[in-house]
Amino acid sequence: MTHSGIIRRPDCLMTPFHSEETIVAQATPKGRGGIAIVRVSGPLVCHIMRQVTARELKPREATYVVFRDTQGVALDEGVAIFFPNPHSFTGEDILELQGHGGPVVVDLLLQCVLKAGARLARPGEFSERAFLNGKLDLAQAEAIADLIDASSQQAARLAVRSLQGEFSAVIHAVLEKMIHLRMYVEAAIDFTDEEIDFLSDKKMLARMQEMLNQLQDIQKNATQGSFLREGITAVIAGAPNVGKSSLLNCLSGKELAIVTDIPGTTRDVLRDYVLIDDMPMHLIDTAGLRDSCDVVEQEGIRRAYHEIEKADIVLYLQDARHPGSEEASPFNVIKTRKRILIRNKIDLLDEPASLIENEQGWVVSLSAKTGEGIAQLRQCIKSQVGFDGSDQGLYLARRRHLEALRRATQHVESSLAQLKHAGAGELAAEDLRLAQLALNDITGEFTADDLLGRIFSSFCVGK
Repeated sequence: MTHSGIIRRPDCLMTPFHSEETIVAQATPKGRGGIAIVRVSGPLVCHIMRQVTARELKPREATYVVFRDTQGVALDEGVAIFFPNPHSFTGEDILELQGHGGPVVVDLLLQCVLKAGARLARPGEFSERAFLNGKLDLAQAEAIADLIDASSQQAARLAVRSLQGEFSAVIHAVLEKMIHLRMYVEAAIDFTDEEIDFLSDKKMLARMQEMLNQLQDIQKNATQGSFLREGITAVIAGAPNVGKSSLLNCLSGKELAIVTDIPGTTRDVLRDYVLIDDMPMHLIDTAGLRDSCDVVEQEGIRRAYHEIEKADIVLYLQDARHPGSEEASPFNVIKTRKRILIRNKIDLLDEPASLIENEQGWVVSLSAKTGEGIAQLRQCIKSQVGFDGSDQGLYLARRRHLEALRRATQHVESSLAQLKHAGAGELAAEDLRLAQLALNDITGEFTADDLLGRIFSSFCVGK
């Protein structure tokens, strides 16, 4: 910590990370394939390179070689590439061996490298070393896993942008403004005997408000981006026999749920994963909401309400023929801000599909049986969660990023209020310090070791 109290990046993350261990892993999926890649990183790379290839390799040049074991017996033939430190993915010496993709051949090659002194890498250990060596920050490292796991084209594009540092750059820009404001506030505290009241300076308050607005914009865009990464959760709810299972089948394009005229057919939760114009959606069908003496059905109803509480959006169905014959209370009990009332079975009324907004919110009239009105429902779902099909300005954020942005925004709001209404410079400075810590958690500059362990352990082996 400096004299002014501004927190700087720890020395452990400013100096290169040097591990005494050399790690190895298969970087391509296991199984049979045309090519398999074995990746090695660490101080024994040059020794392993000479042993496996029986030659010195030119840096960053693909070379055709014969892979040999410790006895000099040929194991396979393929391409070897040597990346000397620090100009490599991990910042260490790296050797990539690209051979034939047979499980037995790959295992023989791995055993040869292990005998030469390496050990098997943990999941995400290559990316972890790249982070510790300053080759990329934590948000960029997470983008690697997000790119691999991307379930849509937009999610993949956003992951690439995060990997290239766009999200990190935005966070660092806000951090720079925050550091300058902290210096200003803390300097005003140190010079309280001056006649000028620095803490009530309108320019400084305006700069803090501008920073708060920027944080709120980032939070909004990150929230929308998280939908592309994780998908939204939409729960289909309503009384028995209103067509919930038919709607699930229609939206998923599959016969997932049994559809009958018997009330209470669905007694458990049914789930599917669908894409709505490249927006991932976890679709959940639930038991009909009503009073029941059946113990099994009661459990299904309990689970239905549990799913409703966790939903991002609730699709509440009514039978368009009998809108008043069912209990109206469940719809009113739903506390989520995002809900759509669906009038189903309009095909039995010879009524056209429609999308309107009234005192109950958005109302879609459709037929889950014929598919009429489903396009309007899809459009309504997207508009309710703020998805417009564009990824401009969005960030493929994780839940921990959203939580960090939420904490940072709250602390900046509190800091601004302290200056505006109380002139409490010390409290304002402390809030700015806490906001800075929250944002630093996104890029990993002040991230706890146990959190790093959880993040990288979720990566693929070989990344």
